[in-house]
Amino acid sequence: MDTYRIRTILNIVFLIGAVASIICYFAVDDWHVFFYVCSASLFVKLVEFLLRFLF
Repeated sequence: MDTYRIRTILNIVFLIGAVASIICYFAVDDWHVFFYVCSASLFVKLVEFLLRFLF
């Protein structure tokens, strides 16, 4: 696969995770769910960021 296509997919996953984080922040009483979803979303963005500058 092309690096650009992988980065695009990772950006879409990040945006979905960001929206899910906002929903979890307001809708779920347990803060752990918010932190897990937000952390996973930020990890995906970090991977995309590294792909952008390394390749």
